[in-house]
Amino acid sequence: MRRQYQVEILHDISQKVRIPKDFNHKKKLSKLAFGSHSIDILIEYQPSGRNVISLSKDVADQLKFPNMNVPLHLFTDNETLFLGPLVGIFTSGFTFFPMRPIGERSMFFAKLLSVKKSVGALPFVFGEQHINWEDGTIQGLFYQKDGWEIYEVPFPNVIYDRLPNRKSERLTEQKKVKERLQIEYLIPWYNPGFFNKLDVYERLLQNDQISMYLPETHSFTSFSGIERMLAEYGHVYIKPVNGSLGLGIHQILYNKAEGFYYCRFRDHLGENKLQKYSSLESLMSQVFAGKKLNRMLIQQGIHLIRTEGRPLDFRIHTNKDDHGNWVVTAIAAKIAGAGSVTTHVNSGGVIKTISEVFTSMEEQILAESKLEEAALSLSKALEENIEGIIGEIGFDLGLDRKGNVWLFEANSKPGRSIFKHPQLKDFDFLTRKLSLSFAVFLAERAITSPEEVFK
Repeated sequence: MRRQYQVEILHDISQKVRIPKDFNHKKKLSKLAFGSHSIDILIEYQPSGRNVISLSKDVADQLKFPNMNVPLHLFTDNETLFLGPLVGIFTSGFTFFPMRPIGERSMFFAKLLSVKKSVGALPFVFGEQHINWEDGTIQGLFYQKDGWEIYEVPFPNVIYDRLPNRKSERLTEQKKVKERLQIEYLIPWYNPGFFNKLDVYERLLQNDQISMYLPETHSFTSFSGIERMLAEYGHVYIKPVNGSLGLGIHQILYNKAEGFYYCRFRDHLGENKLQKYSSLESLMSQVFAGKKLNRMLIQQGIHLIRTEGRPLDFRIHTNKDDHGNWVVTAIAAKIAGAGSVTTHVNSGGVIKTISEVFTSMEEQILAESKLEEAALSLSKALEENIEGIIGEIGFDLGLDRKGNVWLFEANSKPGRSIFKHPQLKDFDFLTRKLSLSFAVFLAERAITSPEEVFK
């Protein structure tokens, strides 16, 4: 088990580093590293009973170590002692307002950084404009009791990607930063990109152990393909390949008895609509006028379980923990709003706990067990089939009336609307904590077993 040690800065000595005696290392330690900075210095052991790390002020200044009263980890590689880890959280959308330096997302990042003491890491937020390539330093935004503070620190041990959307991810500047820090500086970068729905589906389909969770999904090619799926499933969903937040999703239903087609969707004013058409061609030409159908996918409709007459699905969060293992960190039910095509909160959806949805304990335990098993299997499969290091995933899973589990979506940067429910606060903390605990694991691996990280 990893130990964490409090760090003290001493002003009355010079060029000194002392570590607790219980941190046994067989080789003589002659170098101290913090982030990408290191200095040659003989490292001494503390007198018995002093379980702290002591740095003289000049050593702390040389390493650009900000003293924040956070217990940290010690890792070693040969004769080098690493203090940290220093975790960079990369994003965009910065403002000039000191109280809200990352705009509306400032509170999210403040809450994320607030877990630092429980994790034993020094996390900070930065963007490409904060990097000084010549000096190998970053003007990092740290969150303290009194608010946001800026400290100049070395390049971090690991980087957690929190770019807010696909648009920012596609910018040339962001791509160059990511490439340079990974390739030139060998800094592990986790949660590297947004998933493409069709790409995820096609990759997972090759895995026989999880293919049963996948509803039939195709890129749009013709009306006849939709007709065939409507005949087989009764209804289908048309979704943007790179959509998010449930935007642009349409449900198409065919009523055999009437011979009419129906389309349920959310219009540009944010209202839920249900419209009736005599043919699929007229539906498509009116509802999708001006839209690029080659950027849409068609997905099998599932007859979901219902509560109070409304369909529901489930958001399941999985995280890599501080041992690098996948764990389920949150489960919540999402109930569709009246007339809504999705269960998203912005479409009138309601968040409930599993216990609020299932009346009997037996039903609850069975549902949780099925959803957790599916989420963990899907997490491992995605990790094996998607490039880069994945540290967290948000799944939208459904249960049909026969008890089968279905994957609707996997999100590499899951939204956090479910945590507004008062009974999900503990899950909110756990997901934040593990997203940084994994950084500790990754930093240690990059130091002690780099061949496993940079394979």
